[in-house]
Amino acid sequence: MSLVNYATREITCKIVYYGPGRSGKTTNLHYIYGQVPGDRKGQMVSLATQTDRTLFFDFLPIDLGTISGFSTRFQLYTVPGQVYYATTRRLVLQGADGVVFVADSQSRQLKENVESFQDLHANLAEHGVAARDVPLVIQYNKQDLPRDMIMSPDELDEQLNFREVPSFAADALHGPGVFVTLRAISEQVLQRLSGKGGR
Repeated sequence: MSLVNYATREITCKIVYYGPGRSGKTTNLHYIYGQVPGDRKGQMVSLATQTDRTLFFDFLPIDLGTISGFSTRFQLYTVPGQVYYATTRRLVLQGADGVVFVADSQSRQLKENVESFQDLHANLAEHGVAARDVPLVIQYNKQDLPRDMIMSPDELDEQLNFREVPSFAADALHGPGVFVTLRAISEQVLQRLSGKGGR
């Protein structure tokens, strides 16, 4: 849920990058953080898990225009993908204004993608939120890998994109698809805030 600060005339929105372990959620945030000018971003905060491979969350405020004279600020979070961090995922998802589902395009990861997508819906339901009411985009990451290792965006859409939300091919490590994904989810969230998004 977005936070309105009348003193600073700022609206802060929360976007959560969700998906299976090692799909590229954190890589997305690191790439974005590295490209955004220093005066337009806050501190990136990370809490290492016991394995030291997964971040509990990162957050990155970005100014993205105004609504009714209020400037908008986006906080970007990642959730740990591993199954044993289910409680943390649920907590980070709480109050999300929008979700980017980062799928791993490798064919062998299809089952993990499907399970993680189901987990996203279940966790939203735990918070009393209907999944269809949350702005959502899907990113098919690792599309830079050899063709015989990955599924195409069309194939992945057939398996995951039942809502027919915007979806994007990406290579989060090198940047293609990263900002178009961020722009798409930001626009959905802003439309919802300004009353144009409906339910």
